[in-house]
Amino acid sequence: MISIHAPSSLLFAVLLLAGCSSADKSEPVPAASRGCDASLVQGLVGQTASPALLEEARQRAGAQTARVISPQDSVTLDYNSRRLNLDIDERLVIRQIHCG
Repeated sequence: MISIHAPSSLLFAVLLLAGCSSADKSEPVPAASRGCDASLVQGLVGQTASPALLEEARQRAGAQTARVISPQDSVTLDYNSRRLNLDIDERLVIRQIHCG
């Protein structure tokens, strides 16, 4: 015997799933919600690190936080996908830029 409620239950399930569908993908995603993208600031490798340059790199990469890591620095091993890292040498020259 077929239930009379089956078609309405199916319609409800379809409507419920349609409400969960993603929004229009044509709108640009704000940098702050994108997370860190170090590829956007690779052009800074070879430049001298400064507080202003660190902040500029953080903003351009869409990172929430940023830090400079020198050869003698101890750093935590926790991975943070929203953090930008600028690895520098003893002369403050940026050698590598990565997220984490």
